[in-house]
Amino acid sequence: MELDLSVLDLLSASEALHRHDFSALELAEVCLRQIERLNPTLNAFITPTPEMACQQAISADALLALKPSNISDLALLGIPVALKDLFDTVDILTSAGSSFFARYFPSEDAQAVLKIRLAGAVMVGKTNLHEIALGVTNINPQFGTCHNPWNIDCISGGSSGGSAVAVATGMSLAALGTDTGGSIRIPAALCGVVGLKPTFGRVSTHGVVPLSWNLDHVGPITRTARDAARMLSVLAGFDPHDPASVDMPVEDYSAHIGDGIQGWRVALAHGEYVENIDPEVHSVVETAGYVFKELGVHLEKVDVSWLADMALANSRITQADGAAFHRERLELHPELFGADVRQRLENGRALTSSEYSLARRTQVESRRFFEQFFEKYDLLLLPTTPIPAPLIEGMQAIEAARQLTRFTAPFNLAGLPALSVPCGFTRNNLPIGLQIISKHWGESKVLQAGQSYQKLTDWHEKHPGL
Repeated sequence: MELDLSVLDLLSASEALHRHDFSALELAEVCLRQIERLNPTLNAFITPTPEMACQQAISADALLALKPSNISDLALLGIPVALKDLFDTVDILTSAGSSFFARYFPSEDAQAVLKIRLAGAVMVGKTNLHEIALGVTNINPQFGTCHNPWNIDCISGGSSGGSAVAVATGMSLAALGTDTGGSIRIPAALCGVVGLKPTFGRVSTHGVVPLSWNLDHVGPITRTARDAARMLSVLAGFDPHDPASVDMPVEDYSAHIGDGIQGWRVALAHGEYVENIDPEVHSVVETAGYVFKELGVHLEKVDVSWLADMALANSRITQADGAAFHRERLELHPELFGADVRQRLENGRALTSSEYSLARRTQVESRRFFEQFFEKYDLLLLPTTPIPAPLIEGMQAIEAARQLTRFTAPFNLAGLPALSVPCGFTRNNLPIGLQIISKHWGESKVLQAGQSYQKLTDWHEKHPGL
């Protein structure tokens, strides 16, 4: 049978699989046909894995037929999932979008990959990214540019651009991404899907090629907040192999996602730092604020000019940590890096110890600031990006990073949970994202808010006409 991927999300697909409306193999084959049809144009995948996907789908169908006692633990059984090509995968190329890793075939899976395998997911392939994840355009000189499905002349965003494009186009029903300064939320916003960056230490980064040990996060890209909750329930948990992992209890993130947010105290970002942006983005996000008022929250506009120092500190730590991890490659073969990535690594290497120390101090202060901020408010709302997806032609990657991470990087620095949900479109039919922030370990709150917003809106139901 032919499935209509334009209306299929993770949870609806899972329910249909358990009803035997279609098989996991049929679902996988539909996604694989989407990859075969669209990848030559969009370049979302570096390494599709059709044989593995079909084998895993056949195994999923066998389990669905048997209905074993542990089937409730297989939360992703038969669901096609894509992996950013930064996650180690056994005997499958993990390129990190870089020529330096062009022959890297890991001997074990990253912890996040292992978790979704054990949950029954079907792996459809490894997705394109900005080189070594150090950028947000996904203009990759090694593996080619990833194109936005709403307008192929525009960037997808990055660095998890291929993952966002895969979900937006039905090449997969969910994807894994990483986020150091906005790399899950930015492409999610620019491609019209949902992206979740959990609290720092909530999901293991073990087996993920690092960019910044102090800022890297792993999280899901999906079509709905409900889907993101399902993915997070699988991914979350303490991992002793990850030094940044924190031993906190894992919630059932779906348990109260439909309870609503009436009576919550919500801050809507305000002031010059937020208003000096693309006017269409500003207008759409202001309108989203009114939707939250309809949901029964107490909405208050709050000046967030203090985000500027946090964004700068995040940039400095990212570049310095990246230069530290890639120090030998940068020293021996700088010419093998793309020009924009090499420049950012050189900037990181040139950073003084005093500048780095001050950035880390800003990080500590930001965490305390937000602890106090979220004693007063349940949520903070602001745009995910200050502009819609810019054109690829003439794109200056470093300048784009400075613009596009403006509203995302502060929350990497502070380690807060942050969710991007689609909230509208420009006149040129480019998606706009709304970012929802809450306190540390407040993933349930951002997901509950995202679900409440999506219940009253239909932006997440719109799909590119490719």
